[in-house]
Order: sequence, then structure tokens, then C-alpha cells
Amino acid sequence: MTKNMTNPRFVAFGELLLRFSKNDHLRLSQGDYFTCKYGGSEANVAVSLATLGDDVEYITRLPDTPVGHAGVQNLMQLGVDCHRVAFGGTRIGTYYLEPAAGMRSSKVIYDRDKSAYSELEPGMIPWRDILKDAQVLHVSGITAAISKAAADATFEALDVADELGVQVSFDINYRKNLWRYGAEPRETLSRMLSRCDMMFGDAIEFEWLCQRQQPPFTATDTSFQMQMAEYDEWFQELHAQFPRCRKWLMGMRNMVASSRHLLTALLYTDGHLLKAPIHDIIGVVDASGVGDAFMAGLLHGVYAFPGDDQRILEYALAAAALKNTISGDFNLASDEEITSLLE
Repeated sequence: MTKNMTNPRFVAFGELLLRFSKNDHLRLSQGDYFTCKYGGSEANVAVSLATLGDDVEYITRLPDTPVGHAGVQNLMQLGVDCHRVAFGGTRIGTYYLEPAAGMRSSKVIYDRDKSAYSELEPGMIPWRDILKDAQVLHVSGITAAISKAAADATFEALDVADELGVQVSFDINYRKNLWRYGAEPRETLSRMLSRCDMMFGDAIEFEWLCQRQQPPFTATDTSFQMQMAEYDEWFQELHAQFPRCRKWLMGMRNMVASSRHLLTALLYTDGHLLKAPIHDIIGVVDASGVGDAFMAGLLHGVYAFPGDDQRILEYALAAAALKNTISGDFNLASDEEITSLLE
């Protein structure tokens, strides 16, 4: 039986990273300095939920070093419970971001080999204690991409969640360059999706996962008309393949330029497909973590607006739209700001 409570407790599981990026749209080869921030998909979701006032615990493995402990302190200062973070290994995973500028896309380079999290193995995390009073476990495809050991630890968490009746939320988060240990990405992510109750992915990830071309989202203003019949057929086929998942959230973005994005989303639930308005975002500051803002908005909305799926969808989209205005991986938009944008 699935737990269902008005005031939920969320648990997010993934790798905390150090992000190194250049200021003023410099390329990685330019300038003398990097700006350093903590981030990572699942941590981003945890911080966003905490900012919205939710009870959220973050589980990861970090090196027992000042850098690892500083990462925990950073999350705790933002309201995330980190008291059961595991420590071990020798290094924290990192990534390098070259920001977009004009018509030049951003570039991400990962450095996660032999990180503390990549060496995480089943049995290292006391999942029964952690999940015994939780309502939702959040994982993403990245957790299964880093290493076989991390993938096995993720499926161990899913096993315990099923045993205890904890709902599972899942972000596809397909990162082609991370899958290097021999597993087949589509098969592995499909197995994860088959065990989730709520999920998020962008349109490109949906297209990759189901190997079916999406209707194009080529909006250049908010009057763009969505091909809802084609999307509805697509979601019906997906739901037939993965019947456990009851809420499917798809984000869509068209980048007119690095500083102007058109953003919208669809939500398929209970056999119905809902669409949200298109946001025309002018003056994009940082598009990192927008998908994680979508995911956190969905999770918060499911409990804040039970039964109002249109409100849930538009809340998630508004959260994601605001993330584009905030530097760094974390979405620090408050519930008041999101609600104000909705209204």
C-alpha cells in the first residue's frame, strides 16, 4: 500500500558535485579564475523542496575531507537534512561549465571517475531506517550511469522503497557521456521507470527513451499551438508500457538565443493530457538545474494541491521558469514568488 500524507517527507538520493564555471560568458580556455558552487541534480531537487518549506533529506556519499563536509554544510544552511550522509572515498565529483552566449550553446565536462559516490555499494546506506517514515524517494538516471556499484545501490534503494510502500519519483536525466561501465542505458533507465510513480524528462529525453520522434516545439512566442493529439497518443503508448507511473511531466524548451528561452510543459495523468502556458523568458541568467526545478515543483505540487493537476502542472512550470533567473544549480525561488508568477 502506498503511503499518502498531507505533510510529506521526501528523500533524495544522488551525487553532490562541485561546479566550476567561468564568469562573464568566458570560455574554459579564457581568464584566470573559476567560480565554484555545489550542485548536482538530486541535490538541486532537495534544495528546491527545502526552499518551498518541505521536509527533505538528502543521501549521498562524500569524501571525509573539508571539501566534502563543506558541501554538507552548504546544503544544511539551505534547510536540507544531511545527517545521514555517508563519508568515505577520496574525492568529490566535479563538473566544468562553459556558459552559453548569443548563439553559442553551453558546454559541460564531467570529472566523476573514482569519486566517493561512484564507489558507493549496496549495504552502505541504511535504507530501511531512512525510508521507514518517508513518503517519496527521488532518484534519477544519473545515479545509475556513474558506475555499476552506484547503479546497484540505486536499485537496492528502489527495492526497499517498494517493500515499505514509499512512492518513487524519477528524472530520466540521460547523460550520454556518463555511461561508460558497460550497461545499456535505455534498458537500465526503462527498468527504473517501470518502478516509479511520478517522473520528469525533457522532450528530447522522452524521444530518446521511447525511440519515437516528438512533435516539434519551435515556439518563438507564446501563441505557438501544441500538437496535443500527437502528444496524447505518445503518452498513451508510454503509459501502456509503464503502467505504474501515474504522473508524466514533460518539459519543452526552445532557445531563441542564450538569453531568451521559450518554456512550457505537459502533464499526463489519469488518462488525461494537460498543457501549460508558454513562458517567454527574456534575460536568462543560468539554465542549469531547470529540469530539477520542474521535478521539485511537481513533487511539492502533488501534496500542496491534491487533485488539482492543472495547478500542479503550472506550478512546476513557474518554478522552472524562475530558475532561469537564478545563478548556480540551486533553485532558490520561494513559494511566494512562484505563486506570484502564477497569478
